[in-house]
Amino acid sequence: MSKVAEQGLVARWRDLLARYSTVFTALECRLQERHSIGVSEFEALEWLATCGQRCRGADLVEAVHLSQSATSRLVARLERERLVERAMCEKDRRAIFVNLTEAGRQRYREAKPTHLAVLEELLAE
Repeated sequence: MSKVAEQGLVARWRDLLARYSTVFTALECRLQERHSIGVSEFEALEWLATCGQRCRGADLVEAVHLSQSATSRLVARLERERLVERAMCEKDRRAIFVNLTEAGRQRYREAKPTHLAVLEELLAE
């Protein structure tokens, strides 16, 4: 790779990081101040709301782009807020399902317009 190509690639990477940081920070601030949830919480609620209100814990790990332990802490926070509940899988006792509660469904519906407004404001071209 030529020096010019390398510099262009690194510049695009830095631009991507800067844009991600700007959008993530704005989402985090607005979701917290208006709905008392962060980006990760919103992403988990959205995943559960759009996948049928119930999913395996392992699938949620992939959906929210966090480690297994970070996702477990996220689910624990949501559970304390009564936005989700955990249930054992009847067929595989090692597996856990995460279920969206009615309160979780409501919080998601309330936060969705805020999420979309930030995305539209910062990503619309």
